[in-house]
Amino acid sequence: MHGTPHLVSDVMTRTVVALGPRATFKDIVKTMQHWKVGAMPVLEGGSQVIGVVSEADLLPKEEFRDGDPDRYTQLRRLADLVKAGAVTAEELMTAPPLTVPAHASLGQAARIMALHKVKRLPVVDDEGGLQGIVSRSDLLKVFLRDDEDIADEVRREIVAPLFPAPLLPIRVEVHDGLVTLTGRIADTGLVPLTTRLVRAVEGVVDVDCALMGPHRRPDLDPDLPDGGTSTQPSGVGGES
Repeated sequence: MHGTPHLVSDVMTRTVVALGPRATFKDIVKTMQHWKVGAMPVLEGGSQVIGVVSEADLLPKEEFRDGDPDRYTQLRRLADLVKAGAVTAEELMTAPPLTVPAHASLGQAARIMALHKVKRLPVVDDEGGLQGIVSRSDLLKVFLRDDEDIADEVRREIVAPLFPAPLLPIRVEVHDGLVTLTGRIADTGLVPLTTRLVRAVEGVVDVDCALMGPHRRPDLDPDLPDGGTSTQPSGVGGES
């Protein structure tokens, strides 16, 4: 029901520094230093992403430069020892590459980064061709969205369809990404759904859903008979 989420293609960096499979170790280090990047995709045929080389892939060469590791280290860190002897991007890269489709939502990209503990992902098309790169900071750009823009979407895409005839007008206020909803509705069972939908709107930091139900009618005094009037027995307080 809510508006279409922003996609990775909306926030990714389209100019990407990439490597060929035969790029040498020193060329990789120089390129990282020059462009101030910590990882680069490795391309085959000029566009197909076949792997990623990061600073972590380069460090084993320095770590194991001074001597041979003991038997325990050899068994436990075999992959790092292989990279310590590597001299080209093809030998150093992590493959298959961890990528994200350009049409993925920002939430999907964030989950991949969190699950695999990476800071950036190459963005690819349906054929695996490089389209760009997305970083953690790119995913946070959505929180720069204007408060009034968020409020307009909440009113249009959530409040209007869910509550076409509220008992009292529903007010939507947004301050620094915090959405507050006030008003009266006929069915308070819709409050959890409303909160969930609003929280899913791009740029929302949190939701305070203060929607209330109808006014309760006051109960009649149970000690009074129907009609709410008292009767006094005849003869009380007077002469017979």
